[in-house]
Amino acid sequence: MLKLTVVTPSFNHADFLQDALLSVKEQSYPSVEHIIVDGASTDHTCDLLRKNAATPGWEHLRWISEPDKGQSDAINKGFRMATGDLMAWLNADDYLLPGSLEAIAQYAAAHPEVDVVYGDSIFVRKDGDLLRAKKEHAFDFRVLLYRGCYIQSNTTFYRRRVIDEGLLLQESYRVCMDYEYFVRLAGKGKIFGYLNYPVAAFRWQGTNRSLATKQVRKERLQIQDNWSQLRLPHACYDLLSNMFRIKRTSMKLFNGGYWGELKALPYRGMDTRWFRSAAAQDLSKSV
Repeated sequence: MLKLTVVTPSFNHADFLQDALLSVKEQSYPSVEHIIVDGASTDHTCDLLRKNAATPGWEHLRWISEPDKGQSDAINKGFRMATGDLMAWLNADDYLLPGSLEAIAQYAAAHPEVDVVYGDSIFVRKDGDLLRAKKEHAFDFRVLLYRGCYIQSNTTFYRRRVIDEGLLLQESYRVCMDYEYFVRLAGKGKIFGYLNYPVAAFRWQGTNRSLATKQVRKERLQIQDNWSQLRLPHACYDLLSNMFRIKRTSMKLFNGGYWGELKALPYRGMDTRWFRSAAAQDLSKSV
């Protein structure tokens, strides 16, 4: 049985952290560890972690709290601490969906050649109410490079061999660290595999780093300069982004992705925190 590690970087997110913790604990998959790398929070994060870690049933939980250099540094620390065969990072304000770890493990066991596994996601409000579903498609490097980061980091698991090669996040990137990581791994020949399964929920809120539009564009262009063989002016990359948006749209049309997103619309506004109620669990399975 493959062991999975979930790393959660955290800093003053105690109001949301318990959702992330419960979403791992309540999974049906038995071989998992959850590592919290906290950046010396000043809220009640450490009290929460200390209480959980001392409670029976939380033996899978490990945590540290110390100053760090930012989110990427915290994730890298967690990856170095991990003992799993596959590992992922789950932000402190996000949460896994039911059955996701078992689905990841089954896919990885059936596809040993795949280095990076990613799946589908849902977007939710602060209170966990559904905004929309986000379906993906088979991996396409040029769509990733020129359209942008269509893969949700909280749905993505990496083989231990990737980390053992020293392939970690670049700490110089503040908002596009996941995009740079995906592009760099693909550029180095790592094989990506798409799992058609809802893996995680992303909380959409004003403090999300990925919403810093100007910084996103700046870092995106830097990544494209580094990895594109075309060496184009930046305005041309913007044009290519629109062109590859069309390709991504066609891929989702042909694989039924948009139909899957439409089927989730009737559930908008409903609570998806499946680990807190039976009704939310049924909803999450439906979505």
